[in-house]
Amino acid sequence: MENCIFCKIAKGEIPCVKIWEDKSYLAFLDVQPVSAGHTLLIPKKHTDYLFDINSKEYLELFLKAKDLASLLKSKILPKRIGIVVEGFGVAHAHIHLIPINNPGDMDSKNAKKTSAADLQKVADKILKD
Repeated sequence: MENCIFCKIAKGEIPCVKIWEDKSYLAFLDVQPVSAGHTLLIPKKHTDYLFDINSKEYLELFLKAKDLASLLKSKILPKRIGIVVEGFGVAHAHIHLIPINNPGDMDSKNAKKTSAADLQKVADKILKD
């Protein structure tokens, strides 16, 4: 979609702090994270609403989310990785993976604009072997 920010990110037209990518999906850090490591997972193919994705791609997306949750949990060390799918902020199917220690940690009121440098520090921690 022409004006979709996530499509532009997927095409490399807008920079992001990438955590993982393959030919169909992309995971990057949210620029307004609720907590350190807050990651967005998107299909590169534009679909507005998550439940309009075909079943095969839907399953792939959630399997990628499971793998990313394991990575985030092992590097950020929260008690859990929560997921949020609401689809109102950007009209492109996506999953929020949010490191949490308490149920209230996923409240979007906790989101704070974060500098690219600080996001990169978090990414380096996640991607470190």
